[in-house]
Amino acid sequence: MKSLALLCLLVLAAPVHAATPEQHYLDLRDRYIAKFSRAKESEEIYKQHTAALKELAAALRGVVGPVTIKGLPAEGTSNADTMFKSDVGFGHLDGLSFAPESYKTQAVVTTTTLLKHWLRQHREDGMPQESGAAFRSNLFYHYAVQDGAFAVYADLPITKPATATVATAVLGVRGNGGLKAPPDEIDIVAIKGDKVFFLATRDAVTTGEIPACERVWKQMMAKPVNQKDPRADIAHEDRAMDAYTKCFAKEAPSQDWFAAAVKKAQSQLDLLPLL
Repeated sequence: MKSLALLCLLVLAAPVHAATPEQHYLDLRDRYIAKFSRAKESEEIYKQHTAALKELAAALRGVVGPVTIKGLPAEGTSNADTMFKSDVGFGHLDGLSFAPESYKTQAVVTTTTLLKHWLRQHREDGMPQESGAAFRSNLFYHYAVQDGAFAVYADLPITKPATATVATAVLGVRGNGGLKAPPDEIDIVAIKGDKVFFLATRDAVTTGEIPACERVWKQMMAKPVNQKDPRADIAHEDRAMDAYTKCFAKEAPSQDWFAAAVKKAQSQLDLLPLL
């Protein structure tokens, strides 16, 4: 009996491991998703939702810590900007978002732990689970921020700071319709320690069409389509787009505008607190 009593005392005296700040944020976020996704929309619910997003932002500040992005607002907001599962844009990258009202440039700061969790949540969407592969995927840039789809047109060879373990930049097009257009958005991902920095800049550079790739597009689009398949037109254009962007990535480094695009990407990288 004495041994049993002693064991009980030891169990009671053992320290209780508190949840990590990241787990606290995820638990809080998931409770709000469950609450708002089953709630009937009303003015009161919208007020509660606004308050919830502010609470999530406060929790994220405890996770991420102080961050300053040159040229962007000092205080970040929740990048997961809706807790309603039915909303367009649900499931953005968990992190603090820094952006002006125009959203021409947007930065998101998160952690490697939250990034891995977010990639797992998008596994069924086809998201690569290894971060390096994800950063080369259209899906990462599509789901991470804003509401438009994204097509990667080319990698931009930026110089990685010695303090960073990862620094990658892509040139692409974002939109809600067709994504075949001269690419003008530069997106950057960098990792320093356990912090992950994502930076998207629209209208960042002026590019142009590449004649060789236009020929590839026309050849692909000229191929016959199985009219019996209701999704044939979409699949047909997807294949053409894939061939077109692969051509663009190959030919882009030889274009007159490419050096300016790389220089712009490097200057955007310099806005991040990596040194």
